[in-house]
Amino acid sequence: MPTEAELAIADEVGSQLIRLVRLMERKQAQYQAEHPDAVERATYHLLVHLVKDGPRRAGALAEAVHSDPSTISRQIGHLVRLGLVERTADPEDGRATLLAATAEGKRVFEENRRVRNERIAGMLEHWSEEDRRALGDLLARFTTDFESYKARAVHPEST
Repeated sequence: MPTEAELAIADEVGSQLIRLVRLMERKQAQYQAEHPDAVERATYHLLVHLVKDGPRRAGALAEAVHSDPSTISRQIGHLVRLGLVERTADPEDGRATLLAATAEGKRVFEENRRVRNERIAGMLEHWSEEDRRALGDLLARFTTDFESYKARAVHPEST
């Protein structure tokens, strides 16, 4: 059972995470309003996986992003129409289809990544290098623990 001090820290972390998520959602909504043809964040997330992880079947992509295959199908259709993703025959099973980022999809991903990195660097420019590295390390650690927390709670013997 957590102590009062641990719960107080958790409350502060939770409050700051909620604040950050709300700010990010507001920024995304503003961007969508200013760019009506922009790809939705969830749909863009599929492109990110295809660029980073390479071609894969729709079912594997749905599993990777923890989404429903029918939702993935609709989102992939949108990315295909935009020319960011293409469907090709699976060389291991010609009846199956692989999804892959196109050259344009990779270009869009790289451009968005560059802009994101420049914005974050600008936000953190007044931080020391040590603090910037610590933030990256702690965020990675928190995200990893966040991802694995439910699995540990369900299967405590594996920890």
